Amino acid sequence: MAQVLIQNVQAQDVPVENSQVASTQRVISLAPHITEMLFAIGAGEQVVAVDDASDYPIAANDLPKVANYRSLNMEQILALQPDLVVAWGNAQQQMVQPLEQLGITVFYSAPATFAKLTDELQQLGQLTGHQQQARAVANDYQQQITQLEQDYRDASPVTVFYQIASTPLMSANGSTWMGQAVDLCGGVNIMADSPAPYPQVNAEQVLAQNPQVIVAADIAELAHWQQWPTMDAVAQDKLLTIDANLLHRFTPRTPVGIRQLCLQLDKVRATH
Repeated sequence: MAQVLIQNVQAQDVPVENSQVASTQRVISLAPHITEMLFAIGAGEQVVAVDDASDYPIAANDLPKVANYRSLNMEQILALQPDLVVAWGNAQQQMVQPLEQLGITVFYSAPATFAKLTDELQQLGQLTGHQQQARAVANDYQQQITQLEQDYRDASPVTVFYQIASTPLMSANGSTWMGQAVDLCGGVNIMADSPAPYPQVNAEQVLAQNPQVIVAADIAELAHWQQWPTMDAVAQDKLLTIDANLLHRFTPRTPVGIRQLCLQLDKVRATH
């Protein structure tokens, strides 16, 4: 059984000393954003398995798949004898509790804000013995976020409906990464005040707000809005797309996705 390093490590805990993580050589990632972060900080060679959705970087595709968003392959995970399992916050806590009970170290990834991702990159660097590269990646990421904040600090407001899915119709409130990105770009998220992070809404709610732009990950997901040609976003041809892999995964690549979103909102500003 894997050596116990730290039990139930939380993202906000005090980082551990180098001597405590020297034996962390076999890591399992249970979410795509976690896999990306581990590879980005130089710990890719220590990753021995990932979840079904981990497809970046390309090397992740060659690793054993031991989980999906609903379940874990416990037999396969135990056979791989991990030193560390990195899980996705509260979303996977119940699933991984049996691993903790068996003495396997679990770190819960839960970067709720742009700043928290900087902290988490460095914590993963300490857990895997890649402090220097993790610090460099975190600094570069933070510099990109700071630059975006400066670039769009005085941007004119644009009302936005951020569409996560079309069936059912879902959006994101202001507390989510997508909502924070809209705000950073000078957008006004029409669902920002929803009590649910990812609310299910109906078309009538969106029509009533009449946003200037509707953003989704796939142009096909936006087709249903064409039945309301008088809505501003449709009339002005501002049904726009972003790369969900860049913006929906909380990784060092996220600033690229945010920049893409900001440029899409700039298209609306250019017509007013």
